[in-house]
Amino acid sequence: MRVSKRICVMVISTVVALAATACAPGSPASSGDRSAAPTKIDWKSFKGRKLTYVYFTDGPADEKATRSAITRFESETGATVNLQIVPYANLDTSLQARLSSGQAPEVARVSDWHAYSGVAVDFKQYFGDSYPGQFTTGAARTVQDTAGHMLAVPSDLTVNGPFVNVDAFRKAGVAIPAKWTWDQFVADAEKVARANHMPYAMAIDKSGNRLSTVLSQFGTVLVGPGNKNGLDRQKAEKALTFFTGLVKNNTISKDFWLGAGDNYAGGNDQFLAGQAPVYLSGPWQVGAFAQSAGFTWAAAPNPCEARCGGFPGGKYMVAFKNSGEPALAAAFVEWMNTTENQRTIDRTAYWLPTRQDLTASGLKYPSHSTDMNTFLKDLANTPDDTFTANSSPAFTKSAQALITETDKVVAGQEDVKRAVANLSTAIDAAAR
Repeated sequence: MRVSKRICVMVISTVVALAATACAPGSPASSGDRSAAPTKIDWKSFKGRKLTYVYFTDGPADEKATRSAITRFESETGATVNLQIVPYANLDTSLQARLSSGQAPEVARVSDWHAYSGVAVDFKQYFGDSYPGQFTTGAARTVQDTAGHMLAVPSDLTVNGPFVNVDAFRKAGVAIPAKWTWDQFVADAEKVARANHMPYAMAIDKSGNRLSTVLSQFGTVLVGPGNKNGLDRQKAEKALTFFTGLVKNNTISKDFWLGAGDNYAGGNDQFLAGQAPVYLSGPWQVGAFAQSAGFTWAAAPNPCEARCGGFPGGKYMVAFKNSGEPALAAAFVEWMNTTENQRTIDRTAYWLPTRQDLTASGLKYPSHSTDMNTFLKDLANTPDDTFTANSSPAFTKSAQALITETDKVVAGQEDVKRAVANLSTAIDAAAR
């Protein structure tokens, strides 16, 4: 099953160009009060005030774009933004520690907002019930809870897919096809690695989201509609048997995979160092590779098995209502995601836009448009159920369980059948 026509229109158009009034200013009405008028934002009141923005960077390109946008915000409002960059692997731990100690930042960039739903600003309380309509239908749906509160703003869209070392493929005399199966994908990567004396054929980020790409291509997802267990055990067993075999025989570095433990780890260093000719990651790497890669590289289509496409992801901006400046926080998030600011940031960071108007008017990237179009085409081939899975409150814990059980198989602690059974039990627990 393919993505809906609505999402396909978003993708194709991007290719062508992706409180009651009595409340004091800055004090939104209760998030449960859906009849209250939005709290008025007094932009002139922000001069001399400060906010902290906790941020994880995908690479130098998005950090540069974000710092530039912050400078413009400070100039326009007179406010000061303290940008605090935290490694992605430490983000949730750092945020939870700050929240539990009463030191909430004003804003954070996150990959899953559900853990912060109890302390997040409802953006409808500041910008009205129509505010989600500024974003694509799919993106807007991912940031609203069952009661209709908008607890985050979708800042950018991603889809997983591979990069290839073009120079290494050319040396090996291996063509990069417009479409390939997993067997062909691995065989080509191994041939290229041998010809270039590389220790590994493939690199992959150690991430439950990235590994969900493989699950999807074999025909299943972790979480289904209604936040219920969506795992097809038979298909999951086939996918994990295939993947863990690649790690066990060092087609993918076993030391890298097990060495990261339960933590996220990026495979970009292996790819950039010429240790593997293929790297499964996503478009957020484009800006970084444009600056740091010492060889010719390109985005390539995802391999297909039972079905094609990648696995979606997104980043979100959350404002915390128990911070010192909740109104300023909400205003900053809204400002960062206006049409012009999102367009400017996305073009520099090589992000895919989430706004309705940007998908309609089109977004042109200054370079590497062919690579971005490759990802966008794979997004059009990405099945509907992957979007449902990724936006589920149960996805993060389920994806972590996927990593944990995969590790046990690779380490020889259990077989695939037991791993999938344990994974299914973990998904049931996460979905409660």
